[in-house]
Amino acid sequence: MLLILRVAIVFICSFLLCIFGSIYCLFSPRSPRHASKFAHILGHLPRVLGVKVEPRKPAGAENFGNAIYIANHQSNYDIIIAGSIVQPNTVTVGKTSLLWIPFFGILYWLSGNLLIDRNNRAKAHGTIGDIAAQFKKKKISFWMFPEGTRSLGRGLLPFKTGAFHAAVVAGVPIIPVVVSNTHEKFNFNRLKNGLVIVEMLPPIDVTEYDARSVRKLATYCRELMDAKLKELNAEVAMREANDTV
Repeated sequence: MLLILRVAIVFICSFLLCIFGSIYCLFSPRSPRHASKFAHILGHLPRVLGVKVEPRKPAGAENFGNAIYIANHQSNYDIIIAGSIVQPNTVTVGKTSLLWIPFFGILYWLSGNLLIDRNNRAKAHGTIGDIAAQFKKKKISFWMFPEGTRSLGRGLLPFKTGAFHAAVVAGVPIIPVVVSNTHEKFNFNRLKNGLVIVEMLPPIDVTEYDARSVRKLATYCRELMDAKLKELNAEVAMREANDTV
């Protein structure tokens, strides 16, 4: 019964958001204001699914300005888990295949998110240039998943360098966002599905790096995020064991 109720609520809420959200975006299509608004709305869904999300941001996060946010990519639930921590005027960089998801694909494009064809290297490199150009034209930030694919409980996967190239070219900081383990957290038949911590780390200055040291920057960020991920997972395990969630 709980499974049916939750599936129905998620489906109805997602459908209505896609329909009315797309209509709303038609008044100012492709505006970067939209993506964070919808992310915050989706950020309420974990409560329906029995997951408590605890967001953590550094002091002054609202004043960080243009940046590239990088986050670990675990599952399709990432969009709702991290939704509450997405900063204003932040859009994501996603695969072109997202366009073909019924209703959601239209909203995703209209809300200003950037699409990248990962099967076409020339276009993918062009997208990096587009990101850098947009930083110079308007107040905007990008949310990217440097692993390039969902880890599905395999821990932090190796990083691709696209996000780091874009940050170096544009001269904007990288801000890591680490989400504690969500693998097997979403059991729709279970009343409580535990705790997930989403922590935004302080900005990383990229001015000391250039095109030749992008891999070094990616490695540094990955090591930082991997250490934080282990720390958060340990904290979640302790708090759940002590039933302090």
